[in-house]
Amino acid sequence: MYKVYHRIERIAGSVITVKADGVANQELAQVTSAQGTSLARVIRIDGEMVDLQVFAGARGISTDSQVRFLGKPMEIPFSDALLGRVFTGAGTPRDNGPVIEENPVAIGGPSVNPAKRIIPKTMVRTGIPMIDVFNTLVVSQKLPIFSVAGEPYNQLLARIALQAEVDVIVLGGMGLKHDDYLYLKDYLEQNGALSRTVMFVHTASDPIVECLLVPDASLAVAEQFATRGKNVLVLLTDMTNFADAMKEISITMEQIPSNRGYPGDLYSQLASRYEKAVDFEGSGSITILAVTTMPGDDVTHPVPDNTGYITEGQFYLKHGRIEPFGSLSRLKQQVNGKTRSDHRTIMNTLIQLYASYKETLEKQSMGFRMSNWDNKLLKYGERFEKEMMDLSVNIPLEKALDLGWEILADCFTPEETGIPSKMINQYWPGKA
Repeated sequence: MYKVYHRIERIAGSVITVKADGVANQELAQVTSAQGTSLARVIRIDGEMVDLQVFAGARGISTDSQVRFLGKPMEIPFSDALLGRVFTGAGTPRDNGPVIEENPVAIGGPSVNPAKRIIPKTMVRTGIPMIDVFNTLVVSQKLPIFSVAGEPYNQLLARIALQAEVDVIVLGGMGLKHDDYLYLKDYLEQNGALSRTVMFVHTASDPIVECLLVPDASLAVAEQFATRGKNVLVLLTDMTNFADAMKEISITMEQIPSNRGYPGDLYSQLASRYEKAVDFEGSGSITILAVTTMPGDDVTHPVPDNTGYITEGQFYLKHGRIEPFGSLSRLKQQVNGKTRSDHRTIMNTLIQLYASYKETLEKQSMGFRMSNWDNKLLKYGERFEKEMMDLSVNIPLEKALDLGWEILADCFTPEETGIPSKMINQYWPGKA
């Protein structure tokens, strides 16, 4: 039987407080006022006092409004009909399509038992050389994309969604500007990738509580696909907006703030989402790529700082490129020894020479005379940035490795690269 209460003790922002008993954390409720009926979710229980977050906000709710507890947590319907659809964080259609009600699954559940996880061992191909060659993405990996406002991180996610060799894409948007949402949707639709994609989108004008639901809804759906044998790539943007939504709610609830006003459980909240990345034994997998914008390009900001302790490396997106210095996929060693015998050699050599190119640029800017070696490095650096670092480049891993050899052969002699003779004889253009 549903429990119904007719007195609200306190209203603060989108949070209301009711005196109730026998209520569970995360339980759903219906709040009925003169403005209509809205869903709410239990977010804190302190004795008999129960705090609920109202999805549509508390505007129009009075102290005599009716609160009816539903006895179940937030659920998202699941079926193959989700593919090609766009939903809000609460799971209601955003694309004017039909409502899906079948097979509801609870969101925000626990992560997978470590005993059922497989050690990551399979590459996720993206067609982007700065990922595939230098910081390979691995199935069941969790990686953030550290960036700043204004960088093309949503465009990068759209490219990855289009090109990644996976079965299903789940894209979760939090605090998106409306034109960013339309860009992501239209890009995938026009390029034929929307048919394998499920989108959960919260825009900046939507109720803030729905922002908190997006990662949980995305990961719950991803988990269902994965247990049915699908390899799923979850793309989230932007986790800083998610953390800011948590901060706003915690301030409303008068919680004691931690670093820069964020709640004290920020690390746990982030980790509970990232730890959903898994390769199921005998079934599918979940891989997570999540944009984390850094206010003021400050990597010590609480959100990127905590994220770095949870995830397995990071991509730095700066000046429209994935920077080779600072970006790191800690699991790349699990797979790049199995792709092609020259993968690690090319990866190391190209980055070492690019570092030398950066030093030469500094010398040039200070007016030093350029040597023959410096001129070779300048030629190499320009080709490397244009043909491999540019995010518009879209080539398979093998062609990217071949391109690396071609750039080296065009700029240097074999001896200048420091590559072992055995590898030179096998792969150097003109000798292979």
